[in-house]
Amino acid sequence: MKPFFHFDTEEARQSLLARARNVALWAIQQYEVDWNCLRFIQLSDTITYKIETNTMGNYLLRIHSERVNKEEIISEIMFLNEIRKIEDLIAPEGVISRNGSYVLECETEDGYRNPCVSIMRWVEGEHWRGEFTDSHVFNIGVMMGKLHEVSSSLDAPYNFVRPHWGIPSFRQEVTKLEHYYPRFLSGGSWILYQKAIEKIIHQLGSMQRDARNYGLIHADLHSGNIVFNNTLPYPIDFGRCGYGYFLYDMAAALLELYPKHRWLLIQGYESIIKLDKDYIRDLECFFIMFMIENYCHHSSDVRETPSLIEEQKYALAYITEYINDKPFLFKVIEPIVPEEL
Repeated sequence: MKPFFHFDTEEARQSLLARARNVALWAIQQYEVDWNCLRFIQLSDTITYKIETNTMGNYLLRIHSERVNKEEIISEIMFLNEIRKIEDLIAPEGVISRNGSYVLECETEDGYRNPCVSIMRWVEGEHWRGEFTDSHVFNIGVMMGKLHEVSSSLDAPYNFVRPHWGIPSFRQEVTKLEHYYPRFLSGGSWILYQKAIEKIIHQLGSMQRDARNYGLIHADLHSGNIVFNNTLPYPIDFGRCGYGYFLYDMAAALLELYPKHRWLLIQGYESIIKLDKDYIRDLECFFIMFMIENYCHHSSDVRETPSLIEEQKYALAYITEYINDKPFLFKVIEPIVPEEL
């Protein structure tokens, strides 16, 4: 049986999207949803659609890849149920199908594995266009602090299953990058990456783990996974949520920000949870780790290659500072010119 998420060529991608739409149309019928429009959103780790209704609000339909199993998806929804108990914090909510399940296994074309599907209530809000204001960034930090506060107090049941983000997962991502890096990195640049990777793994291995700094995290809290409603940020897309260091979660958000706004986000966070006085060293480690993982994720898609090449003047500047033990998080780093491929 071939994986449902099989799209190594453009032809295969179009075939996948055709299969996916048939699955989505079948899945909707299994829910008490009086829908009038199904809009494709994107193909990534999941295939997502927006379901629009006249009277019931909107919904998000997700077709999951084989990278996650049914138990992991149900556990994600359980985590979201806990988050929704927080005052002033709205998160996606799982919808139960007619058969009483949060997750359905859907039949598809012969020769392909049956994918899992889930439907969530749509979180109303808008992605912020342009640069964040100071208040936006501070409020993102507050939101993140509240998420981690919930995580610290969560008593997960025995059947709760989510991935762990640490040395093994990082090594796995790097294995992918080892295959594709020549598309956007020269040999000399790859040597710098290897030095940073070795340092990250060593640093992770020496970190102390406890309930104050480690727990369930969103694990992908960049601006694309935050919507705003009346200046308040709400997190969406918890498909990557799992166990990890809270600073790893913060690093995902800091990657997109200028140094001034990085400070403001941390101040918002510390209005909820105080950080250890020596947190910056570890946070810079996670900053580089998350940046490299982003390139691991996108390196196999040839459509991403031009943007990956363009970003290296900044990425290599950060990596150089990191491997030379020079603090970089709160100062402007000058880009460097990478070696030609």
